[in-house]
Formats: sequence, structure tokens, C-alpha cells
Amino acid sequence: MTPPTWFTQALAQQPEHRDVVVSGARVHYRAWGPAGAPGVVLVHGGAAHSGWWDHVAPLLTGRRVVALDLTGHGDSDRREDYDPLLWAREVVAVAADAGLDRPVVVGHSMGGWVAVTVGVEHPGDIGSVVVVDSPLNDRPPDERRLRERRRPHRVYPDPDEARARFRTLPPQDVLLPFVREHVAAGSLQAVEGGWTWKFDPDFFGTRLRLRDLLPGVAVPLTFLRCEHGLVSPEMATEMVGLTRAGMPVVDLPDSGHHPMLDQPLALVTALRTVLALGGDRPR
Repeated sequence: MTPPTWFTQALAQQPEHRDVVVSGARVHYRAWGPAGAPGVVLVHGGAAHSGWWDHVAPLLTGRRVVALDLTGHGDSDRREDYDPLLWAREVVAVAADAGLDRPVVVGHSMGGWVAVTVGVEHPGDIGSVVVVDSPLNDRPPDERRLRERRRPHRVYPDPDEARARFRTLPPQDVLLPFVREHVAAGSLQAVEGGWTWKFDPDFFGTRLRLRDLLPGVAVPLTFLRCEHGLVSPEMATEMVGLTRAGMPVVDLPDSGHHPMLDQPLALVTALRTVLALGGDRPR
């Protein structure tokens, strides 16, 4: 499938690559757009990386957009232990290093839990939070599945073989092939004996419960619910009731849990709308 023009033009807008040190670990991030413009911070989900936003960030025109690799992911350092409060500090540190003034923080899945944590712990540093299909996460982790996910990565002798094995967590049947290929390629690193995935499997098990976090958020919230994702309409309604001042819920039609992989233009439209309606200004 030939990539569409919008996708190739977005990737042609190469980001700046920068690093900032947070509590002794190097945190990598990408940046697009003019310095001094209103800011947006994009936070990836678990086992993902900042490159998942490469075709989304350039379409948020008129903004200074940054996407970070949380420690244990992408091109950032690994830690012995992963603390959600420290991940939240990484988001704030990246925004400060990029010169963003009270940016909108957008988080997908696990990144949504991190974004909400920023809204609880650092409300004075951000304008608002947008959560993309992050569930309440009430159920305790299955220990057998957790052990499986924490197993060391397989090393593939050939990067093409590794890219062919790329899968999302949770699995998603429909992915745009040109987006999948780009994201999969950026998920690999060269190691002794071949190629393997960049993320640290030890991050699995880091516990974040949206139910505990939502009542403490002191900035405006917006929720983007994927129609075929992890959040049912009933769960979204329950989430709204947990917030201090309500929360608009926008459904992304025909989208799986990872909308940047199957419905990126719908995701961009929703984010543009939130930003145009003053998503970075306190209500």
C-alpha cells in the first residue's frame, strides 16, 4: 500500500532530537514546530516510544509539540525501578527543557495515566490534560501474564524478521500498514547477535489506577474514547463522575485502542479541536 501524501509530508518534517537528565537518567525527546508557540506534550503508551507520534505531531500546526520516551522506553535510559511519580517528573522536565509554557499534555493508554498523574502532582506546570483511551485499570495484574511479559526480549538476526513480528499491546487487528512499518522500524535497536525491541520489559507491573488519580486532577481534562478500544461508554461515564469539574468525552469512530495506528486523522482532528477550543487554558 502506497503511503498517502499527508503521511509522507508529515514524516518529511523531521523533529529535533534532544535529551534532558531527570534523577540521573537521560530522557530523550523529539520536538516539532516553532519555539515560543503554544506547547503540546505527547506521552506514548506502555512498550511504545515517541516515534508513535511522528505522523501526528507535525499535523498539530501552530504548536510547539514534543514527544518524549519515558525511561525504560525508546531511546531513553532504563532504571532499576519505574515510579509513576518519576515518569510524571520526566514529562514536566521535558516541557521545561523545550521552553513550553503550561502545555497541553496528551497521553495514550499508560501514557494517559502518566498525563493524569502530571495533572495531580504538577498542575501549575501544565494547562490541561487529554487522555486517549486509558481505562480505569482496577483489576490487579495477572501474575502469570506479568512473568511472561517480563521475559527477556528475543534477539532476531534480521531487522526485517523483527519488524514482521511487531505486535501491539493489547493486540489490534487493524493497523495502517505504512504506519505500522514506520513505528515497528523505530521500535528496534541493534544488540549483540542481531536486533531486538527497545523497551525494558521490567517496566511491566508499574501500577497506576485512574480511579485513584482522577479526583485529584486540578486542571481541565478531556477524554478521547476509542470506539473499539478498552473503555466502554459506561466506564467513560463513570470516569466523568470521578472528576472535580466534569470531563468532555469524545468518541473516535471505528478506532481500536491505538488510534494513531488505525485512525490517525480522526485523532488529529480531535486534538486540533481540543486545542482550538482552548484546551490549554484553565477553565
